[in-house]
Amino acid sequence: MKISMEIRDAVPEDWPAIWPFFREIVRAGETYTYPRDTDEEFGRVLWMLAPPGRTVVAVDADGTVLGSAKMNPNQMGPGSHVASASFMVDPAARGRGVGRALGEHVLAWARAEGYRSMQFNAVVESNTHAVALWKSIGFEVVGTVPGAFHHPELGDVGLHVMYQRL
Repeated sequence: MKISMEIRDAVPEDWPAIWPFFREIVRAGETYTYPRDTDEEFGRVLWMLAPPGRTVVAVDADGTVLGSAKMNPNQMGPGSHVASASFMVDPAARGRGVGRALGEHVLAWARAEGYRSMQFNAVVESNTHAVALWKSIGFEVVGTVPGAFHHPELGDVGLHVMYQRL
């Protein structure tokens, strides 16, 4: 079931709503390369970006934070024309179009900011829902680093590099 939502810039007051699902996703150790024991202070530093980065939240009509995305230049200097992004959706809101809406928002932002492409550096290959979503909005897997991610249940799995020209 898709829901009505707004995507807006995250403000510091959003962090208490982001932290519970950020913590849950990171501690599960299935989709992010962050240390599984990331504490709240370090999590905030990782997620709540300062310019030229940007962090947004997807909120429903009641203002409940359903998910968040952070976007930034993929590299510095001569690589700064390529954008990157990361996404987290509250598990309670999965399957409702939040990830797709955030992905489309991030791509529109990157185009408006003059980026020429977007690259995801580390999409866990066993995260089949994310891989399918990113492919459905125009990304392609341009390479896979075999065994680069230690999944807590599956053991070593690959990390995809995904790319889209804007």
